[in-house]
Amino acid sequence: MRANSLALRLFLWATGWTVIILIVTGIALSTLYRHAVERAFDRRLDVYLRTLVADVASPEEGSDKFPQSIGEPLFELPLSGWYWQVTRLDTKTPEVHSSRSLWDSNLPHLPDDQPAGAESRQGYAQGPEDQDLRLIERNIDLGNDGRYLIAVAGDAAEIDDETHSFDRVIGGTFAALTVALLLTTALQVRFGLAPLTRISESLAAIRSGRAERLQGEFPVEIAPLARETNALIDANREIVERARTHVGNLAHALKTPLSVLVNEAGARGNDPLAQKVLEQTEIMRDQVARQLERARLAARSSVVGTLIDVMPVVTALARTMEKLYRTRDIAIDIDAPEHARFRGEQQDLEEMIGNLVDNGCKWAQSRVAIEVTADPSTSDAANPRVRIVVDDDGPGLSPAEREQVALRGQRLDETKPGSGLGLSIVVELAGLYGGVLTLGTAPIGGLRAELALPGG
Repeated sequence: MRANSLALRLFLWATGWTVIILIVTGIALSTLYRHAVERAFDRRLDVYLRTLVADVASPEEGSDKFPQSIGEPLFELPLSGWYWQVTRLDTKTPEVHSSRSLWDSNLPHLPDDQPAGAESRQGYAQGPEDQDLRLIERNIDLGNDGRYLIAVAGDAAEIDDETHSFDRVIGGTFAALTVALLLTTALQVRFGLAPLTRISESLAAIRSGRAERLQGEFPVEIAPLARETNALIDANREIVERARTHVGNLAHALKTPLSVLVNEAGARGNDPLAQKVLEQTEIMRDQVARQLERARLAARSSVVGTLIDVMPVVTALARTMEKLYRTRDIAIDIDAPEHARFRGEQQDLEEMIGNLVDNGCKWAQSRVAIEVTADPSTSDAANPRVRIVVDDDGPGLSPAEREQVALRGQRLDETKPGSGLGLSIVVELAGLYGGVLTLGTAPIGGLRAELALPGG
């Protein structure tokens, strides 16, 4: 999930920057292309302007000073968007001569804000019929022959059409490029993060007991992570093993002094002090056994678990109990699927089921039933569960008695063998694995003990 989330964030990040870069690049290219089209358009207008300047400054002999045509048919077509105009400025009333295309209109003038030394001015202006024009004009002084303002204008729609055509082409090109880049990015992110996904799946397999280490080849960027993870797993196992060893050593170290105290006190007969020592020694033994068992279970539950098939354990325990209680002719029925598995230590599973089956056989009249299921109502892909139900046809227990027997050392019938620790051990073991023991009424009349544990 985290890997997928990282992949999504990387993809969105790459997508966002790709789109931004392409948009900025597209705008920049469109602007540069428009400037290039304008320069080309201005060069065309400048050719017409120079032609007019030449005709005005040096008219051919016998011809009018103001030209009637400069060889471009568009200047003859009325309101074509292509116009020229020559205005004499040194007369009381300016004399205006223009192309036929202007009809009865005049060209506007550009503001005189061009840099000093510039021969001509160019810019956009509004022409006849609200046409957008690209206008270029120039002042010439012919001395005694007069001063003139010569202007040539072309239809700016040609610039807009050329730019829009380029924008459509580059827009389509960039759209295709965006799709290609996004697909490439998606593939790079998917395959680039694939090793992390493999590590995540391998860790899940280790946690569930299907594997013990990270296996396979990883890229050089990920290989150190895999090595450190395997080293951490090995260190965890080593710590747990040391803890078990220390627990065992502590158990042996305490058993010997306690046995000496018991033997010395027992040798003094009915001495009140000896009896008190025996009483307290038994309490000490019970407390030491309990705390050592808790330490052992805690160390065991902290290690990465393995998957244990439940059916062979149940079958073996059932056969053992049938032999132990053969004098009472107790029948043990088993209903366990082969795919049911427990995630944990096999000896813990044997201890839990063994205590439940043993308790059922003690109180049953003739029958004990064991049912194992991988419960679909409480299992999911992340936390599968397995249920072990042990029923007997004995007298059963009331709700108050069920709470009492789950307490450590509590026995309802002193005539039955045992120390009263069986169900409390099951409760503690199940709790350390995140499981739970529930007592109820069995359909066959006695006690139902239902054990829910992590499965696989």
